[in-house]
Amino acid sequence: QVHLVESGGGLVQPGGSLRLSCTTSRSIFGMNAMGWYRQAPGKERELVADITRVGRINYEDSVKGRFTISRDIAKNTVFLQMNSLKPEDTAVYYCNARAGTAPEYNYWGQGKQVTVSS
Repeated sequence: QVHLVESGGGLVQPGGSLRLSCTTSRSIFGMNAMGWYRQAPGKERELVADITRVGRINYEDSVKGRFTISRDIAKNTVFLQMNSLKPEDTAVYYCNARAGTAPEYNYWGQGKQVTVSS
């Protein structure tokens, strides 16, 4: 079992910045990948960004150049720095960890609300 504890998020004006943090109860190297998903009202959950065990990073097209995913291995923590935020970024953001092989398991944080509004 993997526990994910998120922090950060909140309300920000368009163009502003926020940072999300996610700390895992197990070593990051024990995960196949960690990342962030988001779900806006009435929409499906979508991948925002993820980083694999070996450090390969993937971003959803709409956040490229604005969001940065990073990690602190010693603290078992993954970050999502969100800059130049837009109203369409408003959603609940979920930390995700994938672990195991055949089957691979998904673990989820509790979700943090990010609201971009003037």
